[in-house]
Order: sequence, then structure tokens, then C-alpha cells
Amino acid sequence: MKAYQITGIDGLASLQQVTLPDPTPEPGEVLVRLRACCLNYRDYMNVMGIRGVTGPIPRIPCSDGAGEVLALGEGVTGWQIGQRVVIPFMPTWIDGGFTQHHAGNALGGAVNGLLREQACLPAACLLPIPDYLSIEQAATLPCAAVTAWDALFVRGNLQHGETVLILGTGGVSIFALQFAKQAGARVLVTTSTEAKADLLLGLGADAVHVYQNDPAWDDWALSQTGGLGVDHVVEIGGPVTLNRSIKATRFGGHISLIGVLTGTAGDIQTVGILRKGIRLDGIYVGSRAMFAQMLETMTETQMTPIIDSTFDFDQAPKAFQRMASGQHSGKIVIRI
Repeated sequence: MKAYQITGIDGLASLQQVTLPDPTPEPGEVLVRLRACCLNYRDYMNVMGIRGVTGPIPRIPCSDGAGEVLALGEGVTGWQIGQRVVIPFMPTWIDGGFTQHHAGNALGGAVNGLLREQACLPAACLLPIPDYLSIEQAATLPCAAVTAWDALFVRGNLQHGETVLILGTGGVSIFALQFAKQAGARVLVTTSTEAKADLLLGLGADAVHVYQNDPAWDDWALSQTGGLGVDHVVEIGGPVTLNRSIKATRFGGHISLIGVLTGTAGDIQTVGILRKGIRLDGIYVGSRAMFAQMLETMTETQMTPIIDSTFDFDQAPKAFQRMASGQHSGKIVIRI
């Protein structure tokens, strides 16, 4: 089979296409023919070695993929050859609480990921793709969509009529906007350009702030809520943006800390969290059970993911370059 591997520490130049032996499913596993893979910023960090993100070399990057059942291992029932399936970010996290074991089995990190033609996965982790979604659309879901779902509904307990502040137009942010609007929330979004603002408004955002014109988006969010602050923040920036998110959050509000786009450490004004009684949750994707619940709701509403661009398998490095540009809105997909 064809695959891509991170072969060294020279950034994108170390992402090399290779030929590997076709895998054979063990008992309890399903062999999946991957048809689409989707990029997350984490994948870019892994390939580029950004901010100390490392792992075994060589290894196959990328956590998000979808395809078709190619073969069944011994004892596997409930799946049919040719059936379309999507693969969770952490195949061991079926339900229940998060553990170090699950984190250690996140695809594309310490273990091989899905930027390849074939992969063997535990049968118990796979999920059928709803009929209304394409394989490319399904491949966008395992990391960004489940993360947004966990942040808003599992940890956040989002209620109709509450106000959500979302930072940016990356994958998690766009999914959070779509989910929050369907739940009847008021959604405020920050972004870098007027063009992206138009996209967000077209997706249903109630108000958008272009921070290149005015960096004080925390004051803007307060003004949008009559000085009270927002109920929830989907925080994808990290240390440089977190203090503004704290300021923008109401007393007793909730912040989902998801991204590290501005770094992994910084000077955080923890007194604001204490004084306001803010609940700050670190969100690291979610379980298969959350994924299944999300798919059920998406099927009811026929919600479709927003795909920014699609690249052929041989163009995979160009997909990572698109991620590096920061110009994308929504998900970047690689067809396999």
C-alpha cells in the first residue's frame, strides 16, 4: 500500500510517500480501505515539529479518516464488506472517562495515523457513515467536530438562548458555529479578515468581529452582551488569547480550552477565573459514544461539514501548505 511517513525532523521535507506491506486484520479487527483523510492543526504540528510536538520516526501522520470495509478479522460480526465507515480519533476510547491510555492511542501521535491506503482498526471503534454524507465529509468529523460537540454539549451543557463566543474559522470553530446555531444559541465569532467575516455571517453567526481592525475583541464581546459577558467560549488560541476570553466570559460562565495556536505556555491571569467563578475545561476530542450521539443529531438535522479544499493523495504536501497559509475556512481533505 501507499502511505506517507514522517521520516525525520526537517519539517515538510520529511513527509515522504512510501510503499509498505498491506496490513492483515487480527482477531477483532477490521481492515479499512481509506478513501479520505482530513487535516487538523495537530497533524501540521506533528509533521513540522512545532512547539515540541514529536513522536516516533518514521510514523504515518493524521488522525482523521473514512473509507470502506475491506476485510474482517476473526470473530468480527456486524460489519459488511464494502460498508462505509468513519474512524474515531482515539480508537480505544469507546465510552466513559478519559485516560492516559486513550490519549496514548490517538492516531497520528504516538501511533501510526491514517494518511495511507489501508489500516486495521478495532471493529468496536468504527462507526457507520450516515447515508447523506460523502466519505470526504465524514472524514472531517473525528477530531474537529467531536471536539466541538464535547465542548458545547458534554462539558458545556449548552442551553437554548445562551451566548457562545467562538474564536476563528478553523475546523473546530466552524463546527462549533454550526452546532451552536442548531441548538438555538446566539453566536459571536472573531476572525482575521472581512472575507472570512462574510463567510461566518453566511453560516449564521449573529455578529462577527474582525480583530485585525480592532484587537480588543473581548471588549466587543462584552458590549454585545450588555457588559455581562458570554456564557461559553470556544477557546482555540491558547495563552495569548485566553486572558481576553476570561475577560469576555460572564460570572459563572464556561471556557472550553481546545487549541494551542499561540503556544503551549504563557502568563495567564488566573485571578479572573477565580473571581468570576469560571469553569475552564481542557477538551481533547471525545469518545466513540460522543461521536455516535453527534452523528445521530447531524443525521436528524442533515448538517453538512464545510470543506475548504480537497487534494489528491499525491498532493498531500500541498494540503499541509494550505494549512500553513492560514487562509483556510473549514476543513482540508485529502482523497486517497
